Order: sequence, then C-alpha cells, then structure tokens
Amino acid sequence: MIDPHAPAPPGAPPPWAGPARLPVRPSIGRFLVLAGVFVCAACGLVYELELVALASYLIGDSVTQASVVLSVMVFAMGVGSLLAKRLRWHAAAGFGAIEAALALVGGCSALALYAVFAWTGGWGGLWAAGPRWLLVAFSLAIGLLIGAEVPLLMELIQRIRRQDAGGAVADLFAADYVGALVGGLAFPFLLLPLLGQLTGALITGTVNVVVGGALVLGLFRGDLTRRARWSLLAANLVVLGLLASAAVLADDFERAARHAVYGDDIRVAVQTDVQEVVLTGGTAGRPLDLFLDGRLRVSGRDERRYHEALVHPVMNGPHARVLVLGGGDGLAAREVLRHRDVHRVDVVELDAGLVDLARRDPALAALNGHVYDDPRVHVVTGDAFQWLRGVRPAAYDVVVTDLPDPGITASTKLYSQEFYGLARRALAPGGRLAVHAGPVRTRSRVFWTVETTLRAAGLRTVPYRVGGRDGAFAAGPDRTTDASRAPQDWGFVLAAARAAPPLGLDPHAPRPRTLTAATLAADARDARRHRLTGLPPSTLVHPRYAD
Repeated sequence: MIDPHAPAPPGAPPPWAGPARLPVRPSIGRFLVLAGVFVCAACGLVYELELVALASYLIGDSVTQASVVLSVMVFAMGVGSLLAKRLRWHAAAGFGAIEAALALVGGCSALALYAVFAWTGGWGGLWAAGPRWLLVAFSLAIGLLIGAEVPLLMELIQRIRRQDAGGAVADLFAADYVGALVGGLAFPFLLLPLLGQLTGALITGTVNVVVGGALVLGLFRGDLTRRARWSLLAANLVVLGLLASAAVLADDFERAARHAVYGDDIRVAVQTDVQEVVLTGGTAGRPLDLFLDGRLRVSGRDERRYHEALVHPVMNGPHARVLVLGGGDGLAAREVLRHRDVHRVDVVELDAGLVDLARRDPALAALNGHVYDDPRVHVVTGDAFQWLRGVRPAAYDVVVTDLPDPGITASTKLYSQEFYGLARRALAPGGRLAVHAGPVRTRSRVFWTVETTLRAAGLRTVPYRVGGRDGAFAAGPDRTTDASRAPQDWGFVLAAARAAPPLGLDPHAPRPRTLTAATLAADARDARRHRLTGLPPSTLVHPRYAD
C-alpha cells in the first residue's frame, strides 16, 4: 500500500505541474525568465550597495555599516528562501507580489533612511540610533524578499521545461551572478555619479517592478486567476506611481532634508567626484561653515584656533619647503604663508572640486586669504599616501597633515605606521611633522593610538591639545548634531625623526591670534595627563582606530 503522505521521488513534478501555457515558444520563454533573473539580481545588488553607501555617509564607519548590511541581508535571504516554500504552488502570483514589494521597499529605502537621519538624528536619546535601526530593518526586509525570489523562479523555469535540478540551478545562478556583476558595476560608475543616491534607488525600483510585473503578467498570465491578474496589475501600478512621484519630488526632498541637517543658511551644496561639499554662512556677518560629507570640517567660529595650533608649532625651525597633506580649503596654507621666509608650499588634496571651491567662492577665498593666488603655493590632486610614495627623500622641512579624523574609515590608511614612515622619509634633517590626531578627551584611545603609531614609525613625538572648540556640530566619524556628544578640543602631535622637537612658536613670525607659548606648554601638559599606555600601533592590515 502506498502511503499518501510519502514524499514524492526526486525530480517528480508538483501535483499541479504541466507545461505552462505561454504566449511564446518555450525556448523564448526560458530566455525571458533568465533575463528577468538577470535584471532582478542587478536590482537586488544595487539596493544592497545603496544601503552600504548611504549608511556609511550618514552614520560613518563604512566597515561596520557594510558588515551589518551584508550579514543581516544574507541571513534574511536564507530565511526568505525557506518561507518561499509555502508559495511554490502559486509561484507566478507569489513572485509578482514579491517583486512589487521589493521594488517599493528597495526603491524607497534611501529616502526613508535619509529622512530619519535628517529630521530625527538631532533629537537625542533613542532617536539618535534611529538610522542604525532602520538600516537593520531595511537590510532584513530586502534580504527576505531577495531570498524568496530564487525558489519561485526555480518553479517558474521548471514550468516551462522540466530538466534536472542541477542544470536548472546552474542556469538560474549563472543569470543571477552575471546580473549581480552588472548591478555592482552600474552603481558606482553609472547610477551614483549620474543620478545620486535617492534618484538612483528610485529608478532601480522602477526597473525592478516593471520587469517583475511584465514577466508574470506577460509570460505566466495563464497561471493566474482573473482576480490575481487584476490585483497584481493594480499593485504594480500603485508601486510605479509611488516611485515616480518620489523621483519627481526627490530634489525638493533632498533640499528640505539638507536644510533640516545644516539649517536654513546653505549657500553652496555640490557633489564633487569625491564627496558632498556644503557651505553655510559667510555673508552678512554670519560665520562660514564647511561640511564634507555631512561632517563639519571648518567652522568660522573657531577655525583659526585649530589651524594656528596645527601649523605654528611645527614652523618653529627651518621651514623653507612645506608640504600640506589634505587642507584643500587653503586654511592651513594660509597659516604657513604667514611665515614670510617660506619658499614653496605643496598642497596634496584628493578633491579637486574642494580646491576649486576654495579658489572661487568669495567667502571661503577671503577666509583662506586667497592663498591659491600666491605663486609659492602648488596644488597636486591625488591620494596623499600614493603621492608620498613617489616623493624624493628629504624633500621638505615641514610636513603638515590636515586630514579628516582617524576614526573615519577612508582616512585610516593616512594614520598608519606605513604612512608615517613615508612622511618621515620625506623630511629633511631637522624636519618636523604636525599631525591632527582627533580630540584628546572624548576619543583618548584614538588620539594616543596616533601618537603610538608615530613612535612606531621611528619618530619622536610631543603631544598637545587646544581647547575652545565650538560644540554645535560633531566633526568626528560618528555624525551627530547632538552638542553634548561633540568634542570640545583638538589634539595634535608634533614629531621629528632624530629628537623630540621643541614645542614653541617661531619668534620671527607674526604672533598667532589665539595661541601663545605659555598656553601651548600648558595644553601639552594637560594632554599628557590623559595619556594611555600599552596601545599597539595602527597599520594598513590592522587598523586600530575603532573606539
């Protein structure tokens, strides 16, 4: 007697199975299904990359954000694949519904994440973690929907022509992986530069819902009941309408969100090849603020205190040839040129757009003293690490590193032992290096890791700090508008190759407005009181700057 509940033998068709009633030949139908797999895979990877990129921009620490998105999404894909087993008997309708939901969730994920960051990120408390929780929620939802695609597509492709499971899986995954390749390349080279984060995600969602809907309603409409056909058509039209409306309003939304983050005094907002650059104030007596990728890089309220503390101590000695790494805003070069016996200043800046803005914007050019009009200043566009590798030994008397905080992942290599080894090689005998190392009191571990790394590169160091920092907007790797969490000081390390350099000011140069030798010495003593010992140096293969 045959057990009616016994499992079907391997390769047996499901009870409803028979050749699908297709409007085209089976070979063309099979090709169209694989083409749909290709497009859906490309869209799925774009959603994934968009979440990683936007989370890194909004929250910071790209390694952490990528790890969260990828791990949660892969886990959710497995769960989605298991849950999709319940839909196998309604594969066409289930796939159509899943693609409509995926297009809506994936397409609107960037808008939602940016909205929560812009309008609730400064509320403090639990709201401050809102973007992180939303990132996890979107990763989970998108992963569940992507994971549910494969079992249903497997059923659909077998409906056209049954073949052994291994061959069907090979065809399906080949189309899936090639589509993922195209999506992965399209995001950084096409969607992001041409459309941006928000519109790029919305266009991807539109493609996703059109292809998914066309595949089901066009190719497998014979597997759908009349009610299912009309329901899917209505759902797809609603999703298309929502995505189209959002795309039309994306620019207005972005402007409103930018005002929510930066205030109403935005003068310039441009996306360069490297980063988003925003200038606020600078007219009618309002202080100028410069934001790079949403982080406050320059505040007109206190920038002079920062740049004088960074530059003037390192200029106490020979300084005919000066190298500034970073500092595309021209403000560090401004302080260097206050020493009249400087012969040449080389500025190595990755973002040519920032340098161009520092030349042309009236307020920023006035703040930097029009340094780029000085014939002694020479600008090189490039990566500071790679550029140092090609510098001849002993080329400079002074090297100033005016770089983003070390906790920002993209900057980690510029605070590595290898980088400082290259800087040491570029110093002439008696040359000195000045490093901005982040706040001392709020991020002590990061600051003293920088100092330890400099010593590991063979440099003698003198750490010091300067207080009086404006706390209205945090500039570190963890972006926040919560003033209570913003750092209140700057930390610096003065270094030299043979002996610890004297911490002082050049007696022959104009006196800094915000700095004296006495306050500098007191600030150095205060920094040493917060010293952390026993920290390992940071290297390229083992970065140490996570708090």
